Amino acid sequence: MNLPMIAGTVSTILFAVSMLPMLVKAARTKDLASYSLGNLLLANIANAVHSVYVFSLPAGPIWLLHVAYVVASVLMLAWCLRYRHAPGGATDVVGKGLRPQERLLEA
Repeated sequence: MNLPMIAGTVSTILFAVSMLPMLVKAARTKDLASYSLGNLLLANIANAVHSVYVFSLPAGPIWLLHVAYVVASVLMLAWCLRYRHAPGGATDVVGKGLRPQERLLEA
């Protein structure tokens, strides 16, 4: 392995691992009030378009990094849509425009 491939592999692992706390917290709390639906939609569209470029490259760390971004973006969008309209869920309070600390008082 040459230096650019090692750097690409290490950075891919670091970027992928850096997304885990966000995904775990979103899955655990179902609180996505701080995420913009428009931003999540745009990120998913951008990932779809960027996939054309990434997957035209030879297989390597960039493929894994892009797949990690795609999975994270799709999950966040799906959870945002799902929990936004969940009856009795955290998003009912989100619709009231309350901050997380105010939700505790609401419950």
